[in-house]
Amino acid sequence: MKFRVTTETKNRIKRFRKNKRAFWSLVVLVVAYALSLTSPWTVNDEPLYLSYGGKSYFPAFARYSEADFGGSYQTEPDYAKLLEDAAECEADAAEGYTRAGGCPDVFAIMPPIAHDPLKADLGEDGAPPFAPSGKHWLGTDSNGRDVLSRLIHGFRICISFSLLLTLLGTFLGIVIGGIQGYLGKFWDTGMQRFIEIWSSLPMLYVVILIGSIYGRSFWLLILIMAAFNWISLSYYMRGEFLKLRSMTYVQSARVLGLSHRHLFFKEILPNAMTPVVTLFPFTLIGGIGSLTSLDFLGFGLQPPTPSWGELMSQGLNNLYAPWISVSTVAALFVTLLLTTFVGEGVRDAMDPKSGDRYV
Repeated sequence: MKFRVTTETKNRIKRFRKNKRAFWSLVVLVVAYALSLTSPWTVNDEPLYLSYGGKSYFPAFARYSEADFGGSYQTEPDYAKLLEDAAECEADAAEGYTRAGGCPDVFAIMPPIAHDPLKADLGEDGAPPFAPSGKHWLGTDSNGRDVLSRLIHGFRICISFSLLLTLLGTFLGIVIGGIQGYLGKFWDTGMQRFIEIWSSLPMLYVVILIGSIYGRSFWLLILIMAAFNWISLSYYMRGEFLKLRSMTYVQSARVLGLSHRHLFFKEILPNAMTPVVTLFPFTLIGGIGSLTSLDFLGFGLQPPTPSWGELMSQGLNNLYAPWISVSTVAALFVTLLLTTFVGEGVRDAMDPKSGDRYV
């Protein structure tokens, strides 16, 4: 099956690209998210490459044990201590103190941000949180974990969560709203009454109840929130299908004996996608805000998962450490602002008259 881009779609893409603010906001978001997907390897305290005793290792991509580096245990080695011991051995050798067995030949390539978001650094004087320094550019949280690494990992989790939630909610909204509008009559009325009852359920209480029974996890939160996220889009899709099913071209296709499947997916759905494309960026914003709010209240992802909401909660509980809340709020503000710019650009591209101003 060939995918053909219509002339109107090409014109909409051109109009979107002419909106420089929206276009470059989309570029920044896509690049930032693509880079964040590499954070399990590039924002970590494990070397990307390690040469130890003439052998090559890739700790960021594979798991090794202490026994691989001359230790006695099968547990994962402390690479920072391994490199530190090698440096001390070389320093002792330079001063004339030779260790038994000599010093291993060590060379390591560390990630750009060499901090694990789950590991605490308690090597500095005093108690955490520690202020920004050359070692921790944005400081540490109340548990001694690097704030910058947790922000980057939290961005990846937050955007991935919101994207999956939006895609699933959009799919359900299209299907349910489309079925309502296409079938009409008592099907429409019955489903509408069910939606009204379902939308009256308090989502936060449902999240708390199910989370307390089955635990809090990434996929469970997506399923629970997606069960409510489709409702608003279904209203738009229902209206579009109710309008388009009475159009002349749809009636002509029905008279020709074309199947309901063809009418639904080929004739009506392609012309009813304007609300879907227009609302997608704003639904994405809602997903980001929902996860951040749940994490802030303590009903979101299970600790110690890196989370912007959890960092904001720490900032509120540690007002004497403003770097925690300031950096988190700034990251959230920039992300939501760029996404809003994209949403406005998509809305104007789908409806050129939406940006008109009359004096």
